[in-house]
Amino acid sequence: MPIKRLPRFSCVFLLSLLVFAGLILPCLPAFAQDAPEALRPPKGAQLALVVFEDLQCPQCGRVAPLLAQASKTYKIPLVQHDFPLPIHNWSFDAAVFARYFDTHSKDVGNEFRLDVFAHQLEINPQNLRGFAEKFAAEHKIGLPFVVDPDGKLAGLIRADKDMGVSLHIDHTPTIWIVSGKHSGKPYVEVTDPNQLYVMIDAMKKD
Repeated sequence: MPIKRLPRFSCVFLLSLLVFAGLILPCLPAFAQDAPEALRPPKGAQLALVVFEDLQCPQCGRVAPLLAQASKTYKIPLVQHDFPLPIHNWSFDAAVFARYFDTHSKDVGNEFRLDVFAHQLEINPQNLRGFAEKFAAEHKIGLPFVVDPDGKLAGLIRADKDMGVSLHIDHTPTIWIVSGKHSGKPYVEVTDPNQLYVMIDAMKKD
């Protein structure tokens, strides 16, 4: 099917600068041939999309609707992981709100993420809370004054970030198509989102 061309831009350059400056761990030794746990489909699925994303990353925002649509079209899971960058001043807090909405429904949490991506240019640290409150009200969900009192949601985000570092991530979004089949490649990185559907078709045939 025809796919709208997407700009070939991500947060890779700024993230590379952070790696150079020592703010993010550099690449570790290459992982083994066997797929890491993070690059395997959820239980019961033969194929899945896995993405490490930053809610303030412009390219993440451009790619997010494409990933969501591909997940629906192929009826495969979309597994989203947080990888907020220190260069972005509200992405971590937005991820905490998304995790809070996940506790009510994963679908609602993912809808909030898409809403954030669609309104990135309007969001800033001062109005993020109001944006989340409006979303909560529209979905008839109460939003407590302190969303993450015990830090559990922040801990989940940091765990995702650590996982991403262990997978040598150097840009956002980092997207993989992962397979549970024993033959062929267990996972492949999508470096050009415009080739996503072609690559999914190829992985299904392997």
